[in-house]
Amino acid sequence: MIERYSRPEMVALWSAESRFRIWFEIEAHALDAMAELGVVPHSSAKAVWERGAFEVDRIDEIERETKHDVIAFLTNVAEHVGEEARFLHQGMTSSDVLDTCLSVQLARASDIMIADIDALLVVLKRRAIEHKMTPTIGRSHGIHAEPVTFGLKLAQAYAEFSRNRARLIAAREDIATCAISGAVGTFANIDPRVEEHVAEKMGLTIEPVSTQVIPRDRHAMFFATLGVIASSIERLSIEIRHLQRTEVLEAEEYFAPGQKGSSAMPHKRNPILAENLTGLARMVRSAVVPAMENVALWHERDISHSSVERMIGPDSTITLDFALVRLTGVIDKLLIYPARMQKNLDRMGGLVHSQRVLLALTQAGMSREDAYKAVQRNAMKVWESDGEMSLMQLLTDDPEVTGFLSAPEIADKFDLGYHFRHVDTIFKRVFDA
Repeated sequence: MIERYSRPEMVALWSAESRFRIWFEIEAHALDAMAELGVVPHSSAKAVWERGAFEVDRIDEIERETKHDVIAFLTNVAEHVGEEARFLHQGMTSSDVLDTCLSVQLARASDIMIADIDALLVVLKRRAIEHKMTPTIGRSHGIHAEPVTFGLKLAQAYAEFSRNRARLIAAREDIATCAISGAVGTFANIDPRVEEHVAEKMGLTIEPVSTQVIPRDRHAMFFATLGVIASSIERLSIEIRHLQRTEVLEAEEYFAPGQKGSSAMPHKRNPILAENLTGLARMVRSAVVPAMENVALWHERDISHSSVERMIGPDSTITLDFALVRLTGVIDKLLIYPARMQKNLDRMGGLVHSQRVLLALTQAGMSREDAYKAVQRNAMKVWESDGEMSLMQLLTDDPEVTGFLSAPEIADKFDLGYHFRHVDTIFKRVFDA
């Protein structure tokens, strides 16, 4: 992962130093359990904890000869421990270390991202309440539909990320399993109680059936969850990008003093952060298909998944962590323009109230087909005048319409507040849940 889109805590989790530290703890805890079972001397387990150490450069050096990373690690640790190190890794296979370590890393990465979502939810709730009753136009197909509030837009995002939080918690639980079962997963040369001990010490649950590797359906679900969260980030980012368009300009990314928008055009203020988030979301989602393809391994194990996970594990979690924090900053400082929202609402001569008139005419006795034709006929005149004409006035002047509704009754259907009668109910559903 490149530094530009990384945060230190998540990067540190995926460093070689961190990975080998987790390997060491897995091996040492396994040795403790074997000592308690009388399989190895207690002195060996004690020596590993007291003298065990490793150097990343030395491991790399040994691996260049052995072409095997776990053997290189064990060799380096033995150089520090001495003769008692011969009991390390007894009855274990490389996947016991690698898969359990990956589980630890993904679980810890989940904890960081759950905290990121929590921070985002706080900001979304604050801004939603701030603009709970700020009128704006709702759009379908990019076209003016009916009025909403800007607070509702943000409340929807809050509900979506609340679901994402629950999804990530479930994915974390699913991925946090430990396998210390030996070659082909039969426990032939290692007691299952060793696995139970390591799982407890590393904050994991035991894998019920490991075939020498932890089943990759767990990983597929984990990365699919990250992909869904990334898509939610993109959905909100695209909304911001659309609202910042010059001809809309209802909301805008914060533009800092001294910031420059274009090397050529000094007037530009571009939604660069939201655009960046769209790109980052694509990268997170790009890991989903490879993770799905990793599920189908040969027999009890192969390593076709290994190279994939060495990339998508750090890249996806580091990128999503960065994106969540960036989105939180965008929403926190988002510039919101209620006056422009109202201007856009009023731009099309009251067309946004057409459904209320349609329903009123049907309730007054006109057939739905005739009511639709009457309202649409007048609405198209407003549309073609680019909002210069008034739908209310045209309806009031239409004898077919006034045969069912009086002028005051027509005017009543253009009340903006009518559309917001249930905003409190929606907010209660979202924020009291």
